[in-house]
Amino acid sequence: MQFREEMLHCYLVGGTQDVNHDPKRFLNDVSVAMDSGITAFQYREKGTSQLNQEQRVQLGLKLRRLADQHHIPLIVDDDVELAQAINADGIHVGQKDQRVEQVLAAVGNTMFVGYSCNQPAQIEHANQLPVAYVGSGPIFPTSSKNDADPAMGLEKLHELVKLSTHPIVAIGGITEANMAQTLAAGVAGLSMISMILQSADIQKTVQHINSLY
Repeated sequence: MQFREEMLHCYLVGGTQDVNHDPKRFLNDVSVAMDSGITAFQYREKGTSQLNQEQRVQLGLKLRRLADQHHIPLIVDDDVELAQAINADGIHVGQKDQRVEQVLAAVGNTMFVGYSCNQPAQIEHANQLPVAYVGSGPIFPTSSKNDADPAMGLEKLHELVKLSTHPIVAIGGITEANMAQTLAAGVAGLSMISMILQSADIQKTVQHINSLY
């Protein structure tokens, strides 16, 4: 699947650790989110995840089928082997993960690559690379990632947007109360974990996000 900037509009990230380690609930919630109109999904089994690699592959194959049915990209966080095993459309690489140059070489033209950049020097490095998009954050304080960097705020985010030659998707602490002002910083889209997976009404939340475009 070819990357398009509008895929970043409503970008859900998550794994079983985000729904009390319940794979069945996770699949159901992701399915509801896809039905409701998310534009990309990143499979991220990290932190306290209790799944072994075989279980991650099996769950990933189910997510692959769901993404195909909804014609949205399936992106894998920081695991080339898993991404290749489930035929992912993209892979996302963080600053603390495997070097982005190695990932780009490993996947070639088989999938697009997203790259986390939170500092001007990191953005300048990304500008020299054939990545598809940049993820920046956390914009606001977040509890979804226990290894998250300090919140950068909207002013710094706007500076990164001006510097980047790639579209930026914002992540970290985004809520219905702050998402409009986050978009106003010039980002191409919004990425979230808790805002959707912990929502009392996933459909309503996704539709609210998409109404901003």
